[in-house]
Amino acid sequence: MALRRLRGRIGEDAIEQLHAAEASGEDAVAACNALGLFGGDARLVVVDGVETWKAADVKELEAYVAAPAPTTVLALVGDGIKRDSALAKMVAKTGQVLAYDVSKKQLPEWVGEQFARLGAAADRDACRALVEAVGDDVGDLASEIQKLATWANGEQITRATVEELAVGRAETPIFAVTDSWGRRDVGATLRATESLLDRSPRPRSGELIRLVASLVGHVGRVRKVSRLADEGVRSSEIASQLKMHPFVAEKAAKQARNFSPEELAQATVRLAELDAGAKGGSRLPPELQLDRALVEITRPSERAG
Repeated sequence: MALRRLRGRIGEDAIEQLHAAEASGEDAVAACNALGLFGGDARLVVVDGVETWKAADVKELEAYVAAPAPTTVLALVGDGIKRDSALAKMVAKTGQVLAYDVSKKQLPEWVGEQFARLGAAADRDACRALVEAVGDDVGDLASEIQKLATWANGEQITRATVEELAVGRAETPIFAVTDSWGRRDVGATLRATESLLDRSPRPRSGELIRLVASLVGHVGRVRKVSRLADEGVRSSEIASQLKMHPFVAEKAAKQARNFSPEELAQATVRLAELDAGAKGGSRLPPELQLDRALVEITRPSERAG
């Protein structure tokens, strides 16, 4: 990213890091002028969190940027700063505003571009899997991209790589399970489930309950998408109506085509039974209940051949 490249060019020894929660606009100006006294090589002042600054801070900077220290670069970093804000307008007059606004629909493409900039090759499935696992926070994605690119060391990054190495959000992602279910691949679904249970930091019983709840939610979303698709609604409109990420809606629509409405309804009922059984409603071991249910809701029906 731009700030990382800037830090690399100037060197860490010539950088002063501030945070707007503790440093005012006046403090930032003082740091710039102090560094400028040394002359010679370029210096860098980085101020994070500037979205919290007030009008008085912006006024302090307006006076400074009119006659800045010639060898000092001032980098202001913040989240959610609008282009028509006083701070953004002030920067635009004498400097450059870099806005990293990536739409959710374009995130997989953005991930691929970041891998390419680092000299790493990642296929489309891998980029999508990373967004599913990490979420839509660009900073979190950038961190994972850097890690995966380093690990790959020139090797192709695939979906399997992401599933193995990516650090997901607070809730461990189950897309490996739901993807296999959506393909109606019983063996892959059972393997992915076992891997998820093994890797979870939670107690195995607690992770199993969470997995069942996630499956209930996923099958429910696929049912909703299936109904709308049958009504002729396009996937882009489905995403908007159901407040889904566009490629999540697209994937759900693809999975829905592998199941009849009756099968999706039966899967919902079967998962509800599993949820009750795993919470003490059955004498069978919960993992055996889970495996049986997954086989039943995943394998193709006899009519499907």
